[in-house]
Amino acid sequence: MKRFFTIFFLCIIFFVLIFAGREDNNKYYKEYLRIHIRANSNFTCDQDVKYQIKDSVVDFLTPIISSCETKKDFEKKLKENLINIECISNNILAQNSFDYKSHARIDNEYFPTRSYDSLTLENGYYDALIIDLGDAKGDNWWCVVYPPLCFLSSNSNYIYKSRIAEIIKKYFGG
Repeated sequence: MKRFFTIFFLCIIFFVLIFAGREDNNKYYKEYLRIHIRANSNFTCDQDVKYQIKDSVVDFLTPIISSCETKKDFEKKLKENLINIECISNNILAQNSFDYKSHARIDNEYFPTRSYDSLTLENGYYDALIIDLGDAKGDNWWCVVYPPLCFLSSNSNYIYKSRIAEIIKKYFGG
């Protein structure tokens, strides 16, 4: 009987630790908003235009992000600008003679673990700005858009946008 209570007690501790850790992770995930751009296909032309759209959308979002104090503020402004994001994307698609369109939305979706230098974001569900290009069946590009942490080159190095240094300090210290 004593052995039963010991095992039972250890199982309760184990489950409490697991579920307590998940709750903390959920709070952590809620502080971030990611961006996810899905290419139409894996053809080189579709992949190339995906990166053009990424650059233009990040440039468009930079001043919006810099005026926001919280993720909630940014998410509100992002929702107000979904049509503008689609217009930017669709204009680039048209300039490159593509006949498909883009669709932008905010959703909660799964992301794998990703490390940005000393920061690691664990796998899990995150809020995200999702931009589907055409059939959205090709390789995709994603990063953290709030607080802003987007890759500016194809290597594993990243930089923060200097106009939003205060936000970065708030979340990452420094």
